[in-house]
Amino acid sequence: MAWQPNEVDLRQILQLLKECQSPNTEIQSAVQNKLESLSCYPDFNNYLVFVLTKMTAEDDHTRSLAGLILKNNVKSHYEKFPENVRQLIKYECLHTIGDPSPLIRAIVAILITAVARNDGFAEWQDLIPTLFQLVDSGNYEACEGSFLALHNICEDVADVADVISGLPVDIMIPKFIQYIKHYSPKIRSLAVACICHFMQVSTISQHIQELIQNLFAVANDESGEVRKNVCHALVTLLGIQMDHLIPFLNGIIEYMLLRTQDEDGNVALEACEFWLIIAEQPICKQALRPYLPSLIPVLVRGMKYSEIDIMLLKGDEDDEGVPDKEEDIKPRFHKPKLQSHQHINGMDDSQHYIEANTENSPEEDSDDDEMLSEWNLRKCSAAALDILASVFGNDLLPVLLPILKVVLFTEDWVTKESGILVLGAVAEGCLGGLDQHLPTLIPFLIESLSDEKAPVRSIACWTLSRYAHWVVNQSQKSFFQNLITELLKRLLDTNKRVQEAACSAFATLEEEACSSLVPYLEHIIQTLVFAFSKYQRKNLLILYDAFGTLADSVGHHLNKPELINMLMPPLIQKWNALHDQDRDLFPLLECLSSIAIALQSGFLPYAEPVFQRCVSLVEQTLNQSLAQTQNDQYDQPDKDFLIVALDLLSGLTEGIDNNIDSLIGKSNLLVLLYQCMQDQTDEVRQSSFALLGDLTKACFRHVQQYIGDMMPLLGKNLNPSLVSVCNNSAWAIGEIAMQMGSDVQPYLSLVLDKLIEILNRDDIPKTLLENTAITVGRLGYVCPHEVAPKLPHFIQKWCKSLRCIRDNEEKDSAFRGVCRMISVNPGGVVANFMYFCDAVASWHSPKDDLKETFHKILHGFKNQVGEENWRNFSNQFPPPLKERLANSYGV
Repeated sequence: MAWQPNEVDLRQILQLLKECQSPNTEIQSAVQNKLESLSCYPDFNNYLVFVLTKMTAEDDHTRSLAGLILKNNVKSHYEKFPENVRQLIKYECLHTIGDPSPLIRAIVAILITAVARNDGFAEWQDLIPTLFQLVDSGNYEACEGSFLALHNICEDVADVADVISGLPVDIMIPKFIQYIKHYSPKIRSLAVACICHFMQVSTISQHIQELIQNLFAVANDESGEVRKNVCHALVTLLGIQMDHLIPFLNGIIEYMLLRTQDEDGNVALEACEFWLIIAEQPICKQALRPYLPSLIPVLVRGMKYSEIDIMLLKGDEDDEGVPDKEEDIKPRFHKPKLQSHQHINGMDDSQHYIEANTENSPEEDSDDDEMLSEWNLRKCSAAALDILASVFGNDLLPVLLPILKVVLFTEDWVTKESGILVLGAVAEGCLGGLDQHLPTLIPFLIESLSDEKAPVRSIACWTLSRYAHWVVNQSQKSFFQNLITELLKRLLDTNKRVQEAACSAFATLEEEACSSLVPYLEHIIQTLVFAFSKYQRKNLLILYDAFGTLADSVGHHLNKPELINMLMPPLIQKWNALHDQDRDLFPLLECLSSIAIALQSGFLPYAEPVFQRCVSLVEQTLNQSLAQTQNDQYDQPDKDFLIVALDLLSGLTEGIDNNIDSLIGKSNLLVLLYQCMQDQTDEVRQSSFALLGDLTKACFRHVQQYIGDMMPLLGKNLNPSLVSVCNNSAWAIGEIAMQMGSDVQPYLSLVLDKLIEILNRDDIPKTLLENTAITVGRLGYVCPHEVAPKLPHFIQKWCKSLRCIRDNEEKDSAFRGVCRMISVNPGGVVANFMYFCDAVASWHSPKDDLKETFHKILHGFKNQVGEENWRNFSNQFPPPLKERLANSYGV
C-alpha cells in the first residue's frame, strides 16, 4: 500500500497521542476534543494506522492508543470510510498481527475483529485463510496474534456457523483441535477457547473422539487458563453433544471432581458449572449416583467463604449508620399488574396465583455476598447442590447428614455458616427426608439468628425462609412464634447485610403465613415502622416490599385505626419526600398499591393526594413522550413512572371501590388512560387495561362515554404473542360486558372470534386461557343468542380452562353465561358434555340458583338420552367425578 504521511501532520498527531496520556484531566479533555474533530478527516485514520503499524520505534502506549482510537472510529464511522482507507487498514493489520510487542498484537487483533464485524466476512474473504497461514507460519508472534484475532472473531459472533457460512469450517475445526497440543500454553488456551464456539456445528461430531483425546492430553496442564478452558469445553459439549460424550462420561465426571477442587479458583468455578449442566440431563441419576459420596463433600467445601471473600465482607461492623453508595443499589424495575385467578390447590385466599414458580435458588435470593463477585464458587456450589437435591431427593441424605452434623455444630464460624447455607440449599429437594430432623434443626437455626458473626446471622435468615412453609404448617406453634420474634429482632440488626437478609426472609414468611400473622400485627408493624428510622436507602427499598407483602398477606385485617395510625405516617412522609423523577418511588408506589387494596375504606384519608400525584405522573410522562416524538432533542421519558402510577391507581380503585367516583369526576384520568392504551410500550398498555377493568367495576358511568373509542383498542390488543397485554385486555372486555349487558352486542365482532381463537390455541399460558374463558362466558351471559351458535367451537377448551380456578364472582358469571348459551343451543355442548360435567364438578359451593341451573342441565341431558345411555355415558367418567356428580346433583 503506497500511502505516506505528511511529516508535519504526523508529528502533530504523535504529540496529541502523547498528551492524551497526561494525568492532567484538562489536557486530556482538550486533546480528546481535538482528536474528535480530526476524526472527520479520512486521512486521520491513515495516520492512526501508520502510527500503530509502522512506527515501531515509538513506545507501545502511544502505538496502542492510536490503535484504540482507530478501533473506535471503525465502530462509529466505518460506513463513511473511503474504500482505499478500508483496504489500508486490512492490509496493514494482517502484516502487523505478528508484531514483537504482545500489547500491539492484542490491539491489532481487536482492530481486525472490529473491521470484520462492520465489513462482513464476505467483503474480507481472505481474512480467515490468511490468519490460518500465519498460524502455520512457524513464527510464534504471528501464530499468537492470529489466534488472538481468531478467538476474538469467534467470541464476537453469536453463532459462528451462521455468520461465517461459506468459510472452511471443516478445516478450521481440525486446525483448532490440532493446536490444543501446541507447545505454548497461550496457544493451547486460545485453541481450546476457539473450539468451544464450534460445538453446535454439525460436523463437530466427526471429530469428537480426537477432540476429547486432545482435551484430556492437556487436562492437567500447568496453565490454569488451559485447565479452565478445558473445563469450559467439556461443559459446553455436555450441554450440546451429550450423546457423543456417553462413552467418555465416567472419565469426565472424575476429572470434573478433581478440577472442582482446583487451587485456581477460576478453574474450580468453571468445573463446578459441570454439575449444573449434567443435573439437567436425563442420564444424571444413573451417571452421578456412584459419585455422590465423593461429590457432595466437594460441593459442601466449595460453599465456604474464601479468605478473599472474608476480607471483602469487612468483618462484623455495625454499619447501619453508613450511607449506601449509589453503585451498591441495584436498578429497580417495576413489574406491571397482571390479572390472574386463585386456584384449587390449597393456597390461602389472600395469595396471588403466579403462573411460573419464581422462588429463587440460593445463589439468587441470598444476597449474603453482594459485595463479592456476582458469580463465584460458593454460589455455584450452592446452586449445584440445590439442583442435585431436586434430582436425587432424599437419596442425598445418607451422604449429606453426617457432613451436616460436623459442619453445623463447629466452633469455626466460616464452616458453620457454610453448613447453614447447605441446609438452605437442600430445603426443597430433601424436605421429606429432613422432616424428622427439623424439630431440632429449626431451633438451632433460630438460635443462629443471634450469632455474634453477622454472616452467620445473615445466612440463617435466608435458610429459615426456605423452611418457612414447614414452620407455618406445624401444629406446635412455638416454632412460628419464635421465628417471628427473632426475625423481627434481626430486622433491627446493626449490620446492613443482616437487615437485608432478615427483611427478605420476613417477606417470605409473610407470604407463607398469611392470616396466621394477624395476632402479631401490632408487633410486626411497630418493628417495620421503627426500621424506617434505621435503614439506609438500599434496605429501605426492601422494607417497602415487606410492607406490601404484609398487606397482600393479611388483607382487610390491616384495616384497624390503631394499625393504620402506626403504618401510614412514615409511608406518607417518604411519599412526600421523594420527587417525581426519583426511581425510589417505584417500590413505594407498589407498596402503597398493596396497602390501598388491603385497607379498603381505611385508605380514604390518603386517597385524594395519592390519586392526584399519580394522575400528575401519568400526565407528565405522556407530555414528555409527546415532546420527544415531536423533537428528537428531548430525551425519551422513563415509562416506568407511567406504569407504576397506573398500577397504583388500579390498586387504589380496587381498594376504595366506588369511592373513587368523585376523584375520577374531578380529573382528566380517562382522557389520559385512552392515550396510554395507544402507547407503543407494551407494559404501558398492559397496566392501562388493568386500570380500565378496575375503573369499569368501580365507576362505570365515567368509563361509559369512552367505550366506543376504547373497545376497538381492546380488540386490537387481543394478540397472544404479547401474553400479559392480551391477558389484561381480555379481562377488561369481560368487566365491560358485565356492566354494559346486552348493549355490548355491537362490539362482539371486534373481540369474540379473537377470544375463541386464543382459547383454542395449544401454546397459551394458563392465566391467559382462564381470563379468556371467563370473558367468553361473560359475553355469552349478556348476549347468549349471539354467542351460543359458536358453542361447539370452544366449549371443550372453555371447560378445561376453568375447572381448576377457585369459586369466585368471575367464575360464577362465566358459568352462568355458558348455562344460558346451552339453553339457547343445547346441541352445541352434546359432543363435549363430559367436559361440562367435569367443569361443574369443580365447584366447591356454587350459589343456590347456579347449582339449581347445573341440576336442570344435567338432569335434562340424562332424561333426553335415557337411563341406559346415561349409565353407559357416565361409566366413562373417572370415579371421583362420578362420585361428585352423584353426591351433589343426583346423577
